[in-house]
Amino acid sequence: MSENLSTGRPAGAGRPVGAGRPAGAGRGESYGYLKGKKITEGYKPGDPILRGINLSKKFLVGEGVVAVREVSLEVKPGEFILVVGPSGCGKSTLLSLLGGLDRPSAGEVLLEGRKYSRLDENGLARLRRSSIGFVFQFFNLLGDLTSAENVSLPMRLIGLKEDEIHRRTEDLLAAVGMLERANHSPYELSGGEQQRVAVARALANQPKVVLADEPTGNLDRKNGLEVIKLFKRFNKERGQTFIVVTHDQSFAEFADRVVHMEDGRILKVEGGVVG
Repeated sequence: MSENLSTGRPAGAGRPVGAGRPAGAGRGESYGYLKGKKITEGYKPGDPILRGINLSKKFLVGEGVVAVREVSLEVKPGEFILVVGPSGCGKSTLLSLLGGLDRPSAGEVLLEGRKYSRLDENGLARLRRSSIGFVFQFFNLLGDLTSAENVSLPMRLIGLKEDEIHRRTEDLLAAVGMLERANHSPYELSGGEQQRVAVARALANQPKVVLADEPTGNLDRKNGLEVIKLFKRFNKERGQTFIVVTHDQSFAEFADRVVHMEDGRILKVEGGVVG
């Protein structure tokens, strides 16, 4: 009996997980417009793909905790940037602001000229789905889905055709060395294997920017290095922009620039300049 790679189920054995197109997730959806106004402002090829301008974030805990303080950063298309610093310095908060997972208390973020502040929550979610890939420390794979299903899910959410989902899923799992484990659940995989699947999932919708928050934090040195090498390979071969938050400064050799943070601020940038 033949088997469907993207579902891990026998061909014809029912509807694939997530095959229905979610409300608002059809092809042709627009995140570039809000209330009839175009929000892409003067972006042209060669401009920074991602910009954080005077970003601050204050959490209302007790008297208030300022996690990010007036940070500005410009990221060029195809760059590989490492953000390093001690625990609690604000690097993960900065990544959340750049990825639109959280709103800044002050400042602005632009992705290809699109201002996050002019997007409502649905528009921001659509922007994340189509243009940004995320990799996290704790993998965040769905336990009741196979490796292939985890990778294919983001593509289903934007309404890609089934043959394209199958092609990309197979291509990505092969690229991260996990094709033979396509129909295994996360519980059957090692930590390193789960993170490889998570990398493939982050790249499923061919994002222009990939944000990784401590992606090697739960891995041993060997597996952690393999994940960073995977990032660098996709960065070079596919031209995708990577911003990687890590406590491990030994990965600096893979980066075009290394951003050092402390107490919510950028202290210095090696290999380039702050935007």
